[in-house]
Amino acid sequence: MQRTKPRRRRGLGRGGRRTEGHTQLMRLFRTMKLRGLGASVLLASASVMAVLPASIVVLAPTSAHAQSAVIRDIRVEGNRRMEAETVRSYMRLNVGDRYDEGKVDESIRALFSTGLFSDVKISPSGSTVVVSVVENPIVNQVAFEGNSEVDKPTLEAEVQLKSRAVFTRAKAQADVQRILDVYRRQGRFAAAVQPKLIELDNGRVNVVFEISEGQATKVKSIQFVGNRAFSDSQLRDIISTTQSGWFDFLKGTNIYDPDRMSLDKELLRQYYLKNGYAEARVVSANAELDRDGSGFFITFVVEEGDLFNFGSITVESKLPAVNTSVLEREIVTTSGKTFNLQQIDKSVEAMTLKVNEQGFAFGRVRPRTDRDAAARAINIVYVVDEGPRVYIERININGNQRTHDYVIRREFKTAEGDAFNPLLVETAKKRITALGFFKSVDIKRRPGSAPDRVVLDVDLVEQSTGDLSFGAGYSSSEGVIGDVSITERNLLGRGQFLRFGVSGSKTTQNFNIAFTEPRFMGTNIAAGFDLFHKNQQASSTTPYNTTSTGGGLRASFPMSENLWLNTSYTLSRTTIDVPDTYFGQTSLAIRQACGLTGADLTNPLITTCPGDSYITSAAGLGFTYDTRNHQKTPTRGVYLQSGVDVAGLGGDVHYVRLNGEARGYYPINDKFTLVGRVAGGHIAGWNGDDVKLLDLFYRGGETIRGFNRLGYGPRDIGSVNQDALGGTTHWVATAELRFPLPFLPDELGMSGAVFADAGSLFGLPANVKSLNGTGNVVIVDDSSIRSSIGLGLLWNSPLGPLRLDYAKAMTKNDNDKLQSFRFGAQTKF
Repeated sequence: MQRTKPRRRRGLGRGGRRTEGHTQLMRLFRTMKLRGLGASVLLASASVMAVLPASIVVLAPTSAHAQSAVIRDIRVEGNRRMEAETVRSYMRLNVGDRYDEGKVDESIRALFSTGLFSDVKISPSGSTVVVSVVENPIVNQVAFEGNSEVDKPTLEAEVQLKSRAVFTRAKAQADVQRILDVYRRQGRFAAAVQPKLIELDNGRVNVVFEISEGQATKVKSIQFVGNRAFSDSQLRDIISTTQSGWFDFLKGTNIYDPDRMSLDKELLRQYYLKNGYAEARVVSANAELDRDGSGFFITFVVEEGDLFNFGSITVESKLPAVNTSVLEREIVTTSGKTFNLQQIDKSVEAMTLKVNEQGFAFGRVRPRTDRDAAARAINIVYVVDEGPRVYIERININGNQRTHDYVIRREFKTAEGDAFNPLLVETAKKRITALGFFKSVDIKRRPGSAPDRVVLDVDLVEQSTGDLSFGAGYSSSEGVIGDVSITERNLLGRGQFLRFGVSGSKTTQNFNIAFTEPRFMGTNIAAGFDLFHKNQQASSTTPYNTTSTGGGLRASFPMSENLWLNTSYTLSRTTIDVPDTYFGQTSLAIRQACGLTGADLTNPLITTCPGDSYITSAAGLGFTYDTRNHQKTPTRGVYLQSGVDVAGLGGDVHYVRLNGEARGYYPINDKFTLVGRVAGGHIAGWNGDDVKLLDLFYRGGETIRGFNRLGYGPRDIGSVNQDALGGTTHWVATAELRFPLPFLPDELGMSGAVFADAGSLFGLPANVKSLNGTGNVVIVDDSSIRSSIGLGLLWNSPLGPLRLDYAKAMTKNDNDKLQSFRFGAQTKF
């Protein structure tokens, strides 16, 4: 019986570590099969050894006779897959030539450069040159062991060694590094890879990469040095990397990634330049691994410089035919306002497009700035001239394995065949980066097929765009509250937004789905839809159950730099029902909302609520103006919102509802920020209909702290629970001073506030007013001002913004419900 050749598993060295040169040579000598050393000698040339693999043995003649002998034949030995003639084709020696050591050296180099051989020997035997080769094995299979955090397809896509490929030590070591790079992108810097060989028959091998993944190396701390205008917590909200916290398993941004740090440096720089710091720069971003290798400490060093405003703003054209008055209307920078690099970029982009529309395809606009350090002003001259006549031949998109090409291409204001404009290309890069789909964006220019043609290569590195988040907490008005949401910002690689959320407490349950297409039908309109189901159970403050189910359509688009127009349509079905346990205690107004009319309102024999259900069909129109410097924790800017909703486009109710809100943020210094807020609204029926009870405004401690939920406004004090009835008109005003807490490290994200609130809620529909004095109904409705003062503790926690307030009511109605402490989600202003 023929014996099967036993398989041997042979190590190739430790992955990711360098081997000393003398160790490689000793291993070389141990594996050499020296036959007739007198007929050949080792070439010790450093230049040769520098390019040959560790297992190469070079033997060459030294005798003068061999050097001068004429070659009569070249014989190839050891070749199993490659034809002898193919081996000879790489030789620098031919039959008829004289034997030459230099050409032997070149021949060996040429044979090894093919990557097909692990060993090559060339030696003379009389007038015959003998070429002995040892072929590299063929890869039968590539396997991975120990990988649980990175799946096999990901690793297979990274390595060069594939089935039926030629195995070389260099390829194996390169693949080790590629695998380590994959794990480092996952934050596993302690990973180690050991390649192994399993020898098979017929010159084949199985390659096994044994992987020790190690623990994820997370970001333990993110610190900033040199920042005065913005706190550490504000700057952490700007960058994409996050600190390790309680809910690390829900996010991947707390893993150290060098590529992400480069993006973070640019995000910080852009943020400062957007907020008036024209001289700001990020000096460095350092990451230090702690002693046990479990986490990184990241430090960003910034130089803020002074705060600048815009000075004089002019347009200078070197193209006489250009209408500069048209260009001036596109400028969004304003003299005297805070310097904002984004506004300069948008002005230049808009002006460039207008120049192109006037027939100057190669026209360009360049901002020339003059810094007045004494006045802390930046004077700007927008210079219009003509650039070089170069066209875009092709735009290549690389690295977008998931995101569709058109999602990226639509951020370009130019296309193939258009005139090349460096400004528009740079603007496209910023737009693509702002999508948030990529860790890095790089657009490179290279020569095209002609001198006046360029090719643009857009190189991208994608990042995760899905989020699973949840929160839990306690609200003084609703008890324990919680929410879970799943969000995808790049749905199916189409750049669409989808969110599914569930939230609730002891008395409320909400379900919602939101979808947004940011470029509806290729336009600049963001359109989407919402589906919702809301259920609120009866309690002592609201003695009725309500259920609302429906959906809506919405669309918005920018009208200018900071102004958006919003439109919407909502169709919903609402049901009110009073449980039997509360029915006998409710006011006539709520019995009326249940659908009871006439004598049934006061009939004691009716002890159940038949339930009232109605359909609302409403269209809305609104405007939003926002110049805040930060969405979560602003310190400068204004936010204005106004809108009108009209119900009655079908359905069962008819009303017009107006609402508006204004917020302002003013930095007193780099520590204290003054915040002001004014809001109000009014609702009125039309077409002869009164406003339904559930469509009225209800207000409490969420607007004027110190009051309970539904704590102020019209009330039926004749009912057992003094039921809140809502109102048709409301207003509220707030002033607050925010400041950092002394003796606490900034990384805790905690700050304090002192505040004063004032407002009112009043007005009832005619059908509810008519019940006053009927039976036990005693309605209290006045427009008196309620006010309070207090202290607040704000915490930007891992669960989201939380807030604890203590407030004391200064002016109130005798029938108002008070609550000194309020804990829950941060009030949004």
